[in-house]
Parts: sequence; C-alpha cells; structure tokens
Amino acid sequence: MSKRKIIKIDEKKCTGCGLCIPNCPEGALQIIDGKARLISDLFCDGLGACIGHCPEGAIIIEEREAQKYDERKVMSNIVKQGKNVIKAHLEHLKDHNEAGYLKEALDYLKENKIENPLKDKDAASGPLPCGCPGTKVIDFRNKKEPTSQRMSPAGEESCLRQWPVQLTLVPVYAPYLDNADLLIAADCVPFAYADFHRDLLQGKTLLVGCPKLDNIQAYEDKLTQILENNNIKSITYAHMEVPCCFGLIGVINSAIKASGKTVSFKEVTISIQGDKLK
Repeated sequence: MSKRKIIKIDEKKCTGCGLCIPNCPEGALQIIDGKARLISDLFCDGLGACIGHCPEGAIIIEEREAQKYDERKVMSNIVKQGKNVIKAHLEHLKDHNEAGYLKEALDYLKENKIENPLKDKDAASGPLPCGCPGTKVIDFRNKKEPTSQRMSPAGEESCLRQWPVQLTLVPVYAPYLDNADLLIAADCVPFAYADFHRDLLQGKTLLVGCPKLDNIQAYEDKLTQILENNNIKSITYAHMEVPCCFGLIGVINSAIKASGKTVSFKEVTISIQGDKLK
C-alpha cells in the first residue's frame, strides 16, 4: 500500500443522516449501525464528492496508507445501479480531469457492451449529477460586462493588514491576532470576488486555506490554539459555492467549541462567477 488522499469520517460528528450516500456513486459509503462508513479503500477516489453534503462537517480528506483505488472494481459495482449512476460517475471523473480513470471506465463499458451515457447530447449540460463542480472547466470570456458588485474601483489600496496569511504559517501568538476580527478565506475567493478587499477584508485579520487540498484536521488544531490563546472577537468564513469549500464550516465550529469561548461566526458564499450570494 502507498499513501494517497482518501476520506475520513468522524464518528462523533456523524449523525447517520445519509446525505453523503447519493453523492458517492462509487459505492464507497454505507450507513451501518447508524453511522456513515467507508466500506472499502478500493472504492474511494479521494475527490470528496460527499464532503459538501455533510451538514455536520463529519467528512474530511486525509492522506494515509490505503489500498490503491480500483476503477474496474468501482465500475463493476456501478453498472448494477443503472444508466443514471453510470452517467453520474463518468461526469464525476470528467469534471475532476481524471482522464486515466475515465478511460478505464469507458473501456470497461465497451468491453462489457454497455452503452456510454456520455454520448447523450445533453451529457455535458445542466447541473452536475456528482455534486462536485469544484474543478469543472467553465469559460467566462464571453460573459456580460461585470456588475457593480463584481467591479472594484481602480486604484483601491490593499486592505491586507499582516503577513503571513496562510493558516499553516501564521504563528499562534502573532500580535495581530489579539482582539482581532478574523476573516478566514478559502484560497479561490480573492480571485473570484473583485470586491474582496473593500467588502470582506477591510478591518480584519486574514487567514487563508483550502478545505479541499490541505490538511483540515491540522487547521482545526491550529484554529483551536489561536482561539485559546487570543481574544478573537469574530470569525467570518468566506468560501466558494462549490461543495468542497464547505468543509471548513464544521472545522471552525469545532475549534470554537474546543476553545471553550464564545465567538461570533458567520459565513459568506461567493459564486464561481464572482457574485456574493445571499
């Protein structure tokens, strides 16, 4: 076995609601004894389709020793569930640019004389059935002129108040953390939201991280230490609308609880076209 990214379920947080199950067409998850369980490393691709559908923040991605993901075993399980599940799985691989796995899946269908649902005219349109639009390729070059909400005044000064900003690098006892209003921003937010500095960052201390690619258990530990050792007045979490970006919500709530302090917490969602969503 070698190390790879794979999901991890916190049994203490999991309520067994089952919302993650339909978003794992690979069949890696089942509800057993009232909890979501990863039934086989072989079925989990580590791409995190289930993360954004967990209301308790009980699912994270970690890197650990695990059996190699087996696309052919996954396909043998998926084809039993019908055309719609096959299509969902193929879209899942396609939208995450998993060309190797997609080729294996299509070869499996061809070898077993099973129709490829991606040949449908509408296969690439409409909402993504896998619920994972985080890496979907979308071209905005032909979009309409930006709205006033997306456009920042020319020449506006940076509102960044400190360095470093990456959560892993920020010292727990940094002087700018005491009596701070924290803005925790998912990596993509400043690129998508034109008014990031004036609307979100002004007057706040910035911490940046990616709930999809980074070690969010380490983030939870770091945030807990920051809260325990500083007077944090409020936390705002700005994230994209894609499901994987919601992963830090549970982490922040857990850190606040573990610190034993009362801290105001709110979230802001940014669309992939750069609008602040209500």
